[in-house]
Amino acid sequence: MTEFVAVLVDGIVYASWLFIIAVGLTLIYGVMKILNIAHGSLYALGAFAAVSCANAWFAQGYAAMGSFAMLAVAAIAVALVFAPIIERGLLRHMYGKDEVVLVLVTYALFLILEDFIKLVWGVDPLFVQGPNYETPYSLLGNFDVAGLTYPNYNLLLVGVAIVAGLALAWALNRTRSGKLLLAVIHDREVSAALGINVGRMYFVTFTIGAFLAALGGALTAPTVSVVTGMGAEVIVMAFAVVVIGGLGSLPGAALGALIVGMVRAAAVHYAPEVELFSVYFVMAAVLIARPKGLFSGAEVRKI
Repeated sequence: MTEFVAVLVDGIVYASWLFIIAVGLTLIYGVMKILNIAHGSLYALGAFAAVSCANAWFAQGYAAMGSFAMLAVAAIAVALVFAPIIERGLLRHMYGKDEVVLVLVTYALFLILEDFIKLVWGVDPLFVQGPNYETPYSLLGNFDVAGLTYPNYNLLLVGVAIVAGLALAWALNRTRSGKLLLAVIHDREVSAALGINVGRMYFVTFTIGAFLAALGGALTAPTVSVVTGMGAEVIVMAFAVVVIGGLGSLPGAALGALIVGMVRAAAVHYAPEVELFSVYFVMAAVLIARPKGLFSGAEVRKI
């Protein structure tokens, strides 16, 4: 029973972390039809920026709890700096091109950003840690479930994932801007002809997606050693989530993250030797049954 509870808790926590990252990826694809491989680099930039901001906060001797605000500041800074450069400076010149070309462009951007990270932060592992070894991961205390102890920081991850999902769902379905965005998703050309500023919609969408990727990295920074190349594994897992759920589907991203989280947690506890394979096995099984994912919608064809 204890091991089952451990699988359940670990699966939910991992799924929450993965959803924060993957929902930004699926939002960008749903609106802009871009499989953004550079999403992994934005995640890594969020983690490295969080280390710099949080450690600078600790170095000044400020209250340790303020380090949580530094994590958010780091994610916002990454989005505000890199989203305009990437979307306005590069991607807007690629709209309308074949999706394979866009994948290659974002892959090239991924490689460039990985080298940029090495130039700025070096290649040594970094840690979010104050002079007295305080870290946001341990500041919130612990909770017990079935005899197992977990840090309350995990609850923060779950809460952020829930808030992010509900906020996006509300914005898309209950606001005027969200409904205009849905119109752009349905037909870009007609939306532009009706006076919708499609370019602005793309920019805002990419900025939100970049923020979510950076936020995932910033929230991860206190829990691991932040190293170069950390974005590569994350983008693979995020792709697995959006492919399982259906490209461009918000509910699909949530379900895909939950499936991947539970499968991975079960594999870690019961069969660790197949942990990496298990996720790809599930993805293959879903694609065999549903080639466009679990929440794939009807596609519009232009004749």
